[in-house]
Amino acid sequence: MRSRSHRTTWRWLLEKEMRELASSRAYWLLLVVVGALVGHAFITSVNLYAEASGIGGGPSALAQGLSPLEGIVVPTLGAYDIAATLLFPFVVIRLIALEKQTGELALTLQGPAPFGATIAAKAIALFFAWIIAGLAGAGAMIRWHELGGHLYAPEVFTVVLGHLLRGVLTIGVSAAAASLAASAASAAIIALTVTLGTWALDYVAAARGGVLSAIAEYTPSAALRVFEHGELRVATVLIMLTLGIGGLAIAAVWLDEGQRTGVRVARLAGVVVTVGVMCALFGRMRATRDVSEDRRNSFPRADELALRDIRQPLRVTVYLAAEDPRLTDLERGVLAKLRRTMRSVSVSYAANSRSGLFERPNDHYGEVWYDLGGKREMTRSTTEPIVLETIYRLAGRPAPAAADESPYPGYPLAAHVTLAPWVFFVFWPAIVLAAWWWARRTRVRRLQIVGE
Repeated sequence: MRSRSHRTTWRWLLEKEMRELASSRAYWLLLVVVGALVGHAFITSVNLYAEASGIGGGPSALAQGLSPLEGIVVPTLGAYDIAATLLFPFVVIRLIALEKQTGELALTLQGPAPFGATIAAKAIALFFAWIIAGLAGAGAMIRWHELGGHLYAPEVFTVVLGHLLRGVLTIGVSAAAASLAASAASAAIIALTVTLGTWALDYVAAARGGVLSAIAEYTPSAALRVFEHGELRVATVLIMLTLGIGGLAIAAVWLDEGQRTGVRVARLAGVVVTVGVMCALFGRMRATRDVSEDRRNSFPRADELALRDIRQPLRVTVYLAAEDPRLTDLERGVLAKLRRTMRSVSVSYAANSRSGLFERPNDHYGEVWYDLGGKREMTRSTTEPIVLETIYRLAGRPAPAAADESPYPGYPLAAHVTLAPWVFFVFWPAIVLAAWWWARRTRVRRLQIVGE
């Protein structure tokens, strides 16, 4: 009997939050704008991809360089990063701040359901709303497949997972901002400040490295880039979930105005400390999987087996500035793969400037030192074969014989976009407006019934 009562309460809470969401003009506006953003990104991506494929008899790029992941999937679904940064927070803030402004929060606190269940119902409704917004991106992927385009399911699902987690993080941060701020406008400013703060952290960490660089790996933009690069990191998934749920926990604690302020402050501090400890623990996890079809995040399989067999820790000292393109090549082409493959890899950045233009000749600028098993060796090369040869030499073992691996074929497609403008700029807004009209009409009827 009690479980039935709980199910009824949960159902009532979810229906209530879904009705509140359906009455939000901000959400319907979000859907319209998302459709336009996805449509523009998709059309632009397909046109550029077709040009690279030699449409109209023009010059074409090498087939191996034409990847649907970075040519179509990432730029098209990248519209959701814009939506999660600039649009979705207002939907979340409105759903929570409205209860504070109308006095409905006091009635909710007096209800039979725990207040934490109310916040959980809001989170579920908002997550469902984010999935509904994702239908525009799903339509773009379906249209690309209909054009004859190639899609590799693990890559696509990984990018989709990244945007879903981005939505969870936005829900948590925005809910915390709405609970702590006195008004919706103040909450919006707080949410925007957090976003700008993560951008500033990315910028500063790129120059200084160290602890800041490790923290910056989990900012929304940096975390999303991991998924977009075809890599599935357990640490990134768990940290994004923890931060999102932590934001909801902050909202649940601070909005429970039936408790004394001192009690709420103590609980708030407990949530912050718990989230920080959990993120620190998750950040030490190294489990990762390369899901990209072209294995862009991995060494050849023979090298992977040989590197995993090296048990000594590898220490790398890099004398390259943050803005030096050689550092970017080294990070993406070698160091990231070494971290995924070897048992223990530590990297220190010893350059004294951001650009490297004013480094003194005796500062070893441009050198990369590798320390393994008590031996050290320096190279100025950032290419994968030279670095691997250096590591094998330090380990005192020969390089493995190259195995026959099928090269990435690439998927050129010179296709014209025909129906996409009609789908995203005509049919999608029409469907959204029709759904908004139906939801509004249903709400008016329900209010009339209640009034009678």
